[in-house]
Amino acid sequence: MDLTVVSYAIYLLISLGLTVWVARTLSRNGRVFLADVLHGNEKLADAVNHLLVVGFYLVNLGFIALYLRDDSMITDTRGVFEALSRNLGVVLLVLGVMHLGNVYALNKFRRRGIMDREQVPPVPPQGYAGEQGPWAAPVSPAGGH
Repeated sequence: MDLTVVSYAIYLLISLGLTVWVARTLSRNGRVFLADVLHGNEKLADAVNHLLVVGFYLVNLGFIALYLRDDSMITDTRGVFEALSRNLGVVLLVLGVMHLGNVYALNKFRRRGIMDREQVPPVPPQGYAGEQGPWAAPVSPAGGH
Protein backbone atom coordinates (compact mmCIF):
# COMPACT_ATOMS: atom_id res chain seq x y z
CA MET A 1 0.00 0.00 0.00
CA ASP A 2 1.16 3.51 -0.78
CA LEU A 3 2.53 5.21 2.36
CA THR A 4 1.09 8.54 1.26
CA VAL A 5 -2.41 7.06 1.46
CA VAL A 6 -1.60 5.62 4.90
CA SER A 7 -0.44 9.07 5.98
CA TYR A 8 -3.68 10.63 4.68
CA ALA A 9 -5.82 8.07 6.50
CA ILE A 10 -4.04 8.57 9.82
CA TYR A 11 -4.15 12.36 9.37
CA LEU A 12 -7.89 12.31 8.73
CA LEU A 13 -8.63 10.02 11.69
CA ILE A 14 -6.61 12.06 14.18
CA SER A 15 -7.64 15.52 12.93
CA LEU A 16 -11.34 14.61 12.76
CA GLY A 17 -11.19 13.13 16.24
CA LEU A 18 -9.49 16.24 17.60
CA THR A 19 -12.04 18.50 15.90
CA VAL A 20 -14.97 16.59 17.40
CA TRP A 21 -13.38 16.62 20.85
CA VAL A 22 -12.67 20.37 20.79
CA ALA A 23 -16.15 21.15 19.42
CA ARG A 24 -17.85 19.11 22.18
CA THR A 25 -15.70 20.77 24.82
CA LEU A 26 -16.52 24.23 23.47
CA SER A 27 -20.21 23.37 23.26
CA ARG A 28 -20.45 21.98 26.77
CA ASN A 29 -18.47 24.72 28.51
CA GLY A 30 -19.39 27.63 26.24
CA ARG A 31 -23.07 27.16 27.01
CA VAL A 32 -22.50 28.46 30.55
CA PHE A 33 -21.06 31.70 29.19
CA LEU A 34 -23.87 32.07 26.68
CA ALA A 35 -26.55 31.54 29.32
CA ASP A 36 -24.92 34.26 31.43
CA VAL A 37 -24.61 36.66 28.49
CA LEU A 38 -28.20 36.06 27.44
CA HIS A 39 -29.54 36.72 30.98
CA GLY A 40 -30.56 33.12 31.64
CA ASN A 41 -32.49 32.59 28.40
CA GLU A 42 -31.71 28.87 28.12
CA LYS A 43 -33.43 28.27 24.77
CA LEU A 44 -31.59 31.13 23.11
CA ALA A 45 -28.30 30.04 24.70
CA ASP A 46 -28.77 26.52 23.32
CA ALA A 47 -29.62 27.84 19.85
CA VAL A 48 -26.61 30.20 19.71
CA ASN A 49 -24.35 27.48 21.10
CA HIS A 50 -25.51 25.07 18.41
CA LEU A 51 -24.91 27.64 15.67
CA LEU A 52 -21.41 28.35 16.98
CA VAL A 53 -20.59 24.62 17.02
CA VAL A 54 -21.85 24.19 13.44
CA GLY A 55 -19.69 27.11 12.32
CA PHE A 56 -16.71 25.65 14.18
CA TYR A 57 -17.17 22.30 12.42
CA LEU A 58 -17.54 23.92 8.99
CA VAL A 59 -14.40 26.01 9.31
CA ASN A 60 -12.23 23.28 10.77
CA LEU A 61 -13.42 20.43 8.57
CA GLY A 62 -12.98 22.66 5.53
CA PHE A 63 -9.44 23.46 6.62
CA ILE A 64 -8.66 19.79 7.28
CA ALA A 65 -9.91 18.85 3.82
CA LEU A 66 -7.94 21.62 2.12
CA TYR A 67 -4.77 20.82 4.05
CA LEU A 68 -4.95 17.10 3.23
CA ARG A 69 -2.94 17.44 0.06
CA ASP A 70 0.78 16.84 0.38
CA ASP A 71 3.00 17.15 -2.68
CA SER A 72 5.96 15.32 -1.16
CA MET A 73 6.48 11.67 -1.92
CA ILE A 74 6.45 9.49 1.19
CA THR A 75 8.75 6.50 0.77
CA ASP A 76 9.37 5.25 4.29
CA THR A 77 7.96 5.20 7.80
CA ARG A 78 9.97 8.25 8.75
CA GLY A 79 8.30 10.20 5.94
CA VAL A 80 4.88 9.16 7.27
CA PHE A 81 5.70 10.55 10.70
CA GLU A 82 7.17 13.75 9.29
CA ALA A 83 4.13 14.40 7.09
CA LEU A 84 1.77 13.60 9.95
CA SER A 85 3.58 15.84 12.40
CA ARG A 86 3.60 18.73 9.94
CA ASN A 87 -0.06 18.40 8.97
CA LEU A 88 -1.36 17.64 12.46
CA GLY A 89 0.73 20.45 13.92
CA VAL A 90 -0.93 22.95 11.62
CA VAL A 91 -4.38 21.52 12.38
CA LEU A 92 -3.70 21.75 16.12
CA LEU A 93 -2.57 25.36 15.76
CA VAL A 94 -5.73 26.22 13.80
CA LEU A 95 -7.90 24.46 16.39
CA GLY A 96 -6.11 26.36 19.15
CA VAL A 97 -6.60 29.70 17.40
CA MET A 98 -10.28 28.90 16.80
CA HIS A 99 -10.68 27.92 20.45
CA LEU A 100 -9.01 31.10 21.69
CA GLY A 101 -11.14 33.14 19.30
CA ASN A 102 -14.30 31.53 20.66
CA VAL A 103 -13.25 32.09 24.26
CA TYR A 104 -12.36 35.71 23.51
CA ALA A 105 -15.69 36.36 21.81
CA LEU A 106 -17.70 34.68 24.56
CA ASN A 107 -15.81 36.60 27.25
CA LYS A 108 -16.37 39.87 25.40
CA PHE A 109 -20.11 39.16 25.14
CA ARG A 110 -20.19 38.19 28.81
CA ARG A 111 -18.44 41.40 29.91
CA ARG A 112 -20.82 43.48 27.82
CA GLY A 113 -23.76 41.73 29.47
CA ILE A 114 -22.32 42.39 32.92
CA MET A 115 -21.83 46.07 32.09
CA ASP A 116 -25.41 46.32 30.80
CA ARG A 117 -26.76 44.79 34.01
CA GLU A 118 -24.71 47.16 36.17
CA GLN A 119 -26.17 50.20 34.41
CA VAL A 120 -29.74 49.32 35.40
CA PRO A 121 -30.57 50.53 38.92
CA PRO A 122 -31.68 47.76 41.28
CA VAL A 123 -34.77 49.79 42.34
CA PRO A 124 -36.63 52.12 39.99
CA PRO A 125 -36.61 55.80 41.00
CA GLN A 126 -39.56 56.76 43.19
CA GLY A 127 -39.45 60.49 42.62
CA TYR A 128 -37.20 63.42 41.94
CA ALA A 129 -35.04 65.16 44.51
CA GLY A 130 -35.48 68.51 42.82
CA GLU A 131 -32.70 70.84 41.85
CA GLN A 132 -29.47 70.12 43.64
CA GLY A 133 -26.12 71.78 43.60
CA PRO A 134 -24.62 75.19 44.32
CA TRP A 135 -26.85 76.97 41.77
CA ALA A 136 -30.12 75.92 43.43
CA ALA A 137 -31.85 78.26 45.84
CA PRO A 138 -31.78 77.09 49.46
CA VAL A 139 -34.98 75.47 50.62
CA SER A 140 -36.27 76.25 54.13
CA PRO A 141 -37.72 73.53 56.29
CA ALA A 142 -41.21 75.03 55.89
CA GLY A 143 -40.99 74.71 52.11
CA GLY A 144 -40.59 78.43 51.40
CA HIS A 145 -37.68 80.34 49.97
